[in-house]
Amino acid sequence: MRDKISTALEGKHMLVTGGTGSFGHAIVKELARFQPASISIFSRDEKKQYEMQHEFSHECRLRFFLGDVRDFERTREVMRGIDIVFHAAALKQVPNCEFAPFEAVRTNIVGAENLRRAAVEAGVKTVIAISTDKAVKPVNVMGMSKAIQERIMLNPTNESESTKFVCVRYGNVMGSRGSVVPLFCDYILKGEALPITHPDMTRFQLTLQEAVHLVLWATVRGESGDLWVRKMPATTIRTLGRVLAYGMTGNEEYPERIVGTRPGEKMHEVLVSEEEMWRATELEDHFLIPSWAKSQDTPGITEGAFKEYSSEDVHQLSEGELLEMLMADGWITPEHRPGPKARLSHG
Repeated sequence: MRDKISTALEGKHMLVTGGTGSFGHAIVKELARFQPASISIFSRDEKKQYEMQHEFSHECRLRFFLGDVRDFERTREVMRGIDIVFHAAALKQVPNCEFAPFEAVRTNIVGAENLRRAAVEAGVKTVIAISTDKAVKPVNVMGMSKAIQERIMLNPTNESESTKFVCVRYGNVMGSRGSVVPLFCDYILKGEALPITHPDMTRFQLTLQEAVHLVLWATVRGESGDLWVRKMPATTIRTLGRVLAYGMTGNEEYPERIVGTRPGEKMHEVLVSEEEMWRATELEDHFLIPSWAKSQDTPGITEGAFKEYSSEDVHQLSEGELLEMLMADGWITPEHRPGPKARLSHG
């Protein structure tokens, strides 16, 4: 697969929207290994762009563009000459979107349409859009706006000889900006009790590198209108906090406090709904959900039941598996590893 990715990316001009975020950093580092002609970073955060320019000062192929996908004219400008677009720009925080719903509409929906139009106009070869489990059976503004973004990107009328539109959908990226891991780290470093929304709340978990791999997989394997979903395990937020605290302090009984769910939060997330399952193709590590245009001649459900892919029912990460993921992602460093007396189960 790596050879196919290399062939697809080598010598190409690429654009990453929202490129100064956690995913943007990770995919830029990976893309640079495949000898692209250029990588353009498009985001609205001047400070983060300055910091990233300093971090990647050795990389002459990076180009930085200040702007916002909400602005169609600016999006058209940065799209010129681009071969592949990785669309990660979005408002992602559930509570923030609940309290400012139209801001989510402007970025996640209007911004997606601006990008789609600009890509078609510029003759971009491939657009890969990043979606979320919250777009499935959505109950919050963020999920609703991302569900519509999926429809915009996978609209049958997008199909053309020039531009391929593909979506990927995944759950919580461990340690991404605004996620629970850095929040818990702050509490642990201050010696404060961890705020747990609900002891039984579950979330899908994957590392940044796994998220990047899914996107590159879809870039090579995806056809226009495809939605790729990576199979992934889950854990309760309580267990994640407990393991992180153990890894940083060696304390198996780190204090916690139950604070209740926030506006728009689900108890469990879903990556593939029952309605999507009947037309999905299941592979070893992925689900491929074809566009409605490709599925319209497929016979509908006549018997049997199709079970959704929920964080409540998939493999629940053991404490040992979570510990390994946190260490691999750098959240538990040598100076923050448990001492010899720590005995948390590694099952």
